Amino acid sequence: MRARGVRVRLKFLFRSLFEPLPPMPNSTILPTLCRFGLLAAVAPVFFLAPRIAFAQTTAKTQLVPPKRGGEASLAADTQRWAGKIYYGDGNVDVIYENARLHADHVEYNSETEVAVARGHVALDYMTQHVEADDARYELRTGKGTFHHVRATFAMQRRPAPTLFISPNPLYFEADETERLDDNTYHLRKAWMTVCDPSHPTWKFYAPEATVTLRKSVRLENGNFRLYSIPVLYFPYATFPAEKGRNSGFMIPDPGHTSQKGYVLGDAFYWAPLDWMDLSLGASYYSLRGWSQRGELRMRPWENARLEASYFGVIDRGLEQSDGPPLRQGGHEVKLLFTADLPKGWRAVADLDQLTSLTFRLAWFETFSQAVNSEVKNTAFLTKNFDGYSLDFAAHSYENFLSATPESAVTLRAAPEARFSSVDRPLFERLPLYFSFDAFVGGVHRSETVTPFTTPGFVGRSEIAPTVTMPLHFGTLLDVTPSFTFRSTYYGGQMQGAAFLNQGIFRNTAELSVDFRLPTIERVWNRGETKWKHTIEPSFEYNYVNGVDHFANLIRFDEDETLTDTNEVEYGITQRLFRRNGAGEAQEIVTWKIRQKYYFDPTFGGALINGQRNVFQALDSITPFAFADGPRRFSPIVSDLTIEPGKHYDTEFILNYDTQRNRMNAIGTLLKVKPYKESFLTVAQFSTLNLPLSSTPAGPPGTCINIPGEPGICFQQKSNQVRAIGGYGDMNRHGWNLTFGASYDFTAVEFQNQIAEIGYNGSCCGFGFEYRKFSFGSIRNENQYMGVFRIANLGSLGNLRRQEKIF
Repeated sequence: MRARGVRVRLKFLFRSLFEPLPPMPNSTILPTLCRFGLLAAVAPVFFLAPRIAFAQTTAKTQLVPPKRGGEASLAADTQRWAGKIYYGDGNVDVIYENARLHADHVEYNSETEVAVARGHVALDYMTQHVEADDARYELRTGKGTFHHVRATFAMQRRPAPTLFISPNPLYFEADETERLDDNTYHLRKAWMTVCDPSHPTWKFYAPEATVTLRKSVRLENGNFRLYSIPVLYFPYATFPAEKGRNSGFMIPDPGHTSQKGYVLGDAFYWAPLDWMDLSLGASYYSLRGWSQRGELRMRPWENARLEASYFGVIDRGLEQSDGPPLRQGGHEVKLLFTADLPKGWRAVADLDQLTSLTFRLAWFETFSQAVNSEVKNTAFLTKNFDGYSLDFAAHSYENFLSATPESAVTLRAAPEARFSSVDRPLFERLPLYFSFDAFVGGVHRSETVTPFTTPGFVGRSEIAPTVTMPLHFGTLLDVTPSFTFRSTYYGGQMQGAAFLNQGIFRNTAELSVDFRLPTIERVWNRGETKWKHTIEPSFEYNYVNGVDHFANLIRFDEDETLTDTNEVEYGITQRLFRRNGAGEAQEIVTWKIRQKYYFDPTFGGALINGQRNVFQALDSITPFAFADGPRRFSPIVSDLTIEPGKHYDTEFILNYDTQRNRMNAIGTLLKVKPYKESFLTVAQFSTLNLPLSSTPAGPPGTCINIPGEPGICFQQKSNQVRAIGGYGDMNRHGWNLTFGASYDFTAVEFQNQIAEIGYNGSCCGFGFEYRKFSFGSIRNENQYMGVFRIANLGSLGNLRRQEKIF
């Protein structure tokens, strides 16, 4: 039936009019007259329907589709309509597309497409559930107004290292709620939480609030309440919802340390575009001064990334009992840019600028950051094509040798152009391969240990063609000889301790022969598990000749540590493999033992007796210096790794000097997960440094000056251990504990200590942490930090970064 845009289904009525009537005895005309009479009686209904109300019981009415498409239906215990208005009472359901409106009583206007609902009103749309006492809802636009509202919104948050995630939905109550569209609600006199709404631990209250799903939650003149007690006031606040990012001021960070006093910091976060954001912040230290922070992140185009950060401190100084305040301010700036460019080019810039090592030791948050003494910068533009590589680069490296007094060595190679190729066959049938490496550029060296420095640009160029011939002798032996002729030109040289602006050539012939012997192996089964043990012997011969005037070469980088040598390296590698019933293979144990024998113990006269000698022939076997005199044998280097992959991983490194019959270095790394979420990581290194003959008698840890290297101070013995263990992590539900320490056995003191305890419930959590730093006279500080975590939104406090050993 249609009347002025209204369509109703009245099948029950049409059946009564047009179905055959039961026959009556002795009658032929009466049935026909009855039919026409009944039709005449009900005919006015079809013309007067817009003005007459109809009633149905427990029926479903198909409503006129709203203008934006789709079908709308109304179901109720009792229905009636009058003109343009449909009425439903008792368990009323109005369904349109993904929206369902339920109430005790609903009035729907087919012309305005507005439904007015009263009594136990509930609106369900996607992950939204809204309950109210009454409501006005527009089917066509999705807009509506609700009073005395209780609502839950399911929200999915992306995991983050510092964000506590809860599966609980966002719950809010409001006196009045205006639904602006499918995903936006404006609230008046509202409070919200993700806790249990019957007993919320925390909630936000605001006279005015806006919830935009998958984007943000905004509060105006709101406050944060803990157990219904107002704690913080927010004139204006926004929180991200699901994947969105919001610009605005961050939650303030309070704190306290023994050396810096009370700390209060805040930052502003700005996200103007989907591919860019910026944060700027500052912190005030009551005893020292104030700091500034900034971080920029950009993804300007596909396969391109730009990240820049700044941290600086204006320091009033650390109070001294016998002198003026010790100022430890400074700054560090970092920039990382990577991009794939057209026509196969790739650009990378990784830059770091630090004012002093003292600044790092005094102000950085974690032990690993504070004790890092290196500053590296590199930028290059490269293209690989047809087995060739073309690079334009600039590099710099600064290593701080000591903080008080501050000494450092700075090396720079800029600009530099390099052209090289992979191994390419020279002949079709002969296994002879050719490759080359060539570069040209400018280098520079300066140091504060000695007054030595070079001009800003010292020319350096090199070409090094290489010929390789792999030979196979059945399954018993593979031999790969490789010959390189290296010609290098330097625009300056050293004469004593002074720079001489006079060029020098270095032409070397280098021969390397790699012998690959057969691998010995055994395979056996234990149930469904298959085991395999292999023994791999290795043997390599190296010969270098032509490094004349080694003492005249300025040490710009590792290229200048090439010396004459005649040596052989030999070793054995053992491996233990396991394959389970599922066919997955795993290398459980790896044990490598290596040693070198030097036919030329003086390395062509490059070795200087009585002092530390570090060059390629020595540090290619171990990074620990061991030669202060002529050597035939290097230390035996043992590297044992055990990685079952479930409960523990460990590595043991030993350097045993057969010439002195002692351990030069012992290193241990142990990672254990004994029970569920528990963990323990221990790293220990003990070294005995050179030289020994010139070391004066003194207590352990005596600092010695190295002959020939004035101003450089080394600890003869070094023995340090770092350990960190606990249960869980900062964003895990339940109780979480972390304890750690860094202890120097030589100096007999703790350098760093950490203790953290926290608990995360269903909607919030808290954490407390104590940290101690001890770096001599530079920093002896106790830090006390705390945090209150709000599930899916953020945190209040200054406990941000979790301490790690590496």
